[in-house]
Amino acid sequence: MTRVETLAETVGVASACAALGVPRSSLYAHRQPPTVVAPRLAAPPPNALTSVEKTALLTELNSERFADQTPYEIYPALLDEHRYLGSLSTMYRVLAEHQAVRDRRAHVRHPVRPAPQVVAMRPNQVWVWDITQLASTVKFQFFYLYLVLDLFSRFIVGWLLAECQSGDYAQQLLDTSYQRFAIAPDQLTVHSDNGGPMIAQPVADLFRALGITPSRSRPRVSNDNPHAEAGFKTLKYQPTFPAGFTTFRHAQTWLQAFEQWYGYEHHHTALGLMTPAAVYFGTAEQVWQQRQQVLTAAYCTHPERFSKGPPVPPRWPSEVWINPPHALELPGESRANDTKLSTEVSKSP
Repeated sequence: MTRVETLAETVGVASACAALGVPRSSLYAHRQPPTVVAPRLAAPPPNALTSVEKTALLTELNSERFADQTPYEIYPALLDEHRYLGSLSTMYRVLAEHQAVRDRRAHVRHPVRPAPQVVAMRPNQVWVWDITQLASTVKFQFFYLYLVLDLFSRFIVGWLLAECQSGDYAQQLLDTSYQRFAIAPDQLTVHSDNGGPMIAQPVADLFRALGITPSRSRPRVSNDNPHAEAGFKTLKYQPTFPAGFTTFRHAQTWLQAFEQWYGYEHHHTALGLMTPAAVYFGTAEQVWQQRQQVLTAAYCTHPERFSKGPPVPPRWPSEVWINPPHALELPGESRANDTKLSTEVSKSP
């Protein structure tokens, strides 16, 4: 550009640019470099938390009480204490601003295939159960946890710890749970996978004797019993879950504490942040009304912070499916068949 400028003083801009093969627009742009403009900082929305409120919220999230909990546990716990410091999204946003939140696992997508269907519209209509290994501090030694959940409420209706997998242990656990909750004949469906203890003769004989309807996952399909698997994941991601249990008694003691926490303290995201016990024993409606009062009071104090209007706490579902009808729809199938299918399944025990 310096040569162009020097030559232009003698022959003119057009001739100098043509002689040196430089576009005149480039020369003019070189003469007027762009001004550096400082980036504009986005103004916070008028309904945002103040810096003092953000600090108070972050302090609460990082407190010893909540340091190992997610906002899905903290938010309903604060509501139950008549405290509202911010919404779920606000809690995640504040944590993200301080690099304090991340995903803990790699997600796996499973293909949708035709699968068995089970639906629960009240407690003690469908139970799901499975077995998982619990590591010991002794190499190559495991304990086996048999866990039975009520599908509608996710409440633990029974568990058993053993040193091996056996159909006799499964029969003992299911029989004890059935008698404990006074289940009537032909009332209950029990869903499980196709493992050895699940299809063992003692379990089959028990189902026939008690009038229990069995439901089975597809062979070699790992996601046909998702609620039991989710229960195991919650168990193994619980902050106090040890890397290995020292003794059989140690595992039993920990599981007793977990049963109390999971049933009466854990706020389940699939249950509208209710505890399994609240849904199982029918006290969820009272808790929901109390949360609504807290949110209404928060809205009346700062309506500008709720851009979507008065907030409503989430509710638990009216029915819980294993493989709902729309998930089974094949290419070319009509969705009109869903109503008929739902009615037929709902009539099952």
